[in-house]
Amino acid sequence: MIYGGFEIQSFEAGRGLWHARIQRADQAPVVIDGMAFPTLEVGFAWSNPEAAIADAKAHIDRFGPRLTNP
Repeated sequence: MIYGGFEIQSFEAGRGLWHARIQRADQAPVVIDGMAFPTLEVGFAWSNPEAAIADAKAHIDRFGPRLTNP
């Protein structure tokens, strides 16, 4: 799913433990303090993929401009 210029993917990191991964939709790396990251795994272990995606959206809403501008 694309949200706010980012692609969000939920994945099961352990049995019943869901996380989310975000990546810029334009495939450019996310630059934080001069370090480039192709993807970011965010949040906590959630009990379902929808909760992991909601948490990723909250991170994008909070940090979006800082994640898109190197």
